[in-house]
Amino acid sequence: MKVAIISGSVYGTAEEVARHASKLLETAGFQTWHNPRATLADIQTFGPEAFLAVTSTTGMGELPDNLQPLYSMIRDQLPGAWRGLPGAVIGLGDASYGDTFCGGGEQLRELFGELGVREVLPMLRLDASESVTPESDAEPWLAELITALRG
Repeated sequence: MKVAIISGSVYGTAEEVARHASKLLETAGFQTWHNPRATLADIQTFGPEAFLAVTSTTGMGELPDNLQPLYSMIRDQLPGAWRGLPGAVIGLGDASYGDTFCGGGEQLRELFGELGVREVLPMLRLDASESVTPESDAEPWLAELITALRG
């Protein structure tokens, strides 16, 4: 199965989590594609059969700048070929921000819903105020994702 990994990061933490997820998925036998500067055309060329989105949250619950152009392209075009494909989201944030905690991840969940991407696991919320090793903290959830994608 081909898994496209979409990511958005400010300081690089979400990119590290995305790269780690890519390694774990590949070790489990999946083909992955990840590019932090992805365009919609790049993703469509890859021909994804599943999606993983990993994003941090900025400001008042927004997506990072590097993910905004791709998010807008996808929203404008709403690729119909993605309807029914499995997907999941990892959101990074800081719980001290209250209502906007993991807001970037929530935006991607909503986008996946609009696209008809089937959420196979509830969003993983990684709290920067509690975690110093988000890549490791994501591993149990990623193991569940691997099982769900194989299902």
